[in-house]
Amino acid sequence: MAVKDSKPSKTTRKSAASKAPKFSKETYVKWYKDMLLIRKFEEKTGQLYIQQKFGGFCHLYIGQEAIVVGTASACQKGDKHMTAYRDHGHPIALGTDPRVLMAELFGRVDGCSKGKGGSMHFFDKEVNFMGGHGIVGAQIAMGAGVAFAEKYNKTDNVAFVSMGDGAVRQGALHETFNMAMNWKIPAVFIIENNNYAMGTSVERTTNVTDLSKIGASYEMPSRVVNGMSPEAVHEAIEEAADRARRGDGPTLLDIRTYRFKGHSMSDPQKYRTKDEVSEWMDQDPILHCLNVIKKNKWLTEEEIKEIDDWVKNEVKESIEFAENSPYPEAKELYEDVYKTPDYPYIIEY
Repeated sequence: MAVKDSKPSKTTRKSAASKAPKFSKETYVKWYKDMLLIRKFEEKTGQLYIQQKFGGFCHLYIGQEAIVVGTASACQKGDKHMTAYRDHGHPIALGTDPRVLMAELFGRVDGCSKGKGGSMHFFDKEVNFMGGHGIVGAQIAMGAGVAFAEKYNKTDNVAFVSMGDGAVRQGALHETFNMAMNWKIPAVFIIENNNYAMGTSVERTTNVTDLSKIGASYEMPSRVVNGMSPEAVHEAIEEAADRARRGDGPTLLDIRTYRFKGHSMSDPQKYRTKDEVSEWMDQDPILHCLNVIKKNKWLTEEEIKEIDDWVKNEVKESIEFAENSPYPEAKELYEDVYKTPDYPYIIEY
């Protein structure tokens, strides 16, 4: 059953900000630190892409950071995570060293996918990030498979499967949802609903603009979540994860967010107005967390500056690490392709 949770008005946000925070100082500081690192990493990534430091496609996560930090703070260590190709923020929030992520962007051997995945195919087994996936909607069915494996192996883990609002048009989603509810797999399906599938608005692609209603056909519990609020995301994720761990099956979350930049680096963004972008930027989750921290006097200005300086240094060292990492050798083309180690057509160099 879908539960309507509309986008908060400015009056509502001010009222919420005046109340005592539901979460601890440590949580807010962690959210602020992680979101700031994601933001600065992405801003520098955009600059490096324009400078042609690396090629391929590049999709930035700027503006959507509250989703991944809220999810990371609400999950447990063994949980699995996967997403589409806008995947830079997810591993950072889960704890991956940004140095290996930058090396992956540069196509170097020290990258998280050995320099062979690039921007759209980050992967880190150590933090249970099961990959960014370049094929639209592919991770939906794959994520259900991961969740089924957790159920089969009788673990207490949940699979968090993220997708964009455009990916919900894929037929695989409906097949997956039917099986997921039938088998009651421990999955949380997250729609990172940033309003546009590339440059096409939700309103132009469907008569059902409340995407949480998609779960109704399968009697999958569903709700709309304010994706600009790490608090709202944490609470929704925690509730959905608890349901999954109890054996009650999956949940669909339509998490409303907004990307402050274009779909990719080549996007002129002519499909939306500057006023629309500005209105959403007023809800910047990073500034929200910083305001909560300042209001409660949890950090001094000097301590806040120390975090800012740490983030800048992390990004700086990530670039240096990437530039000093070597390119893969030609033989790497034939590695990690087939499971059989003695595949007969490997060419020796």
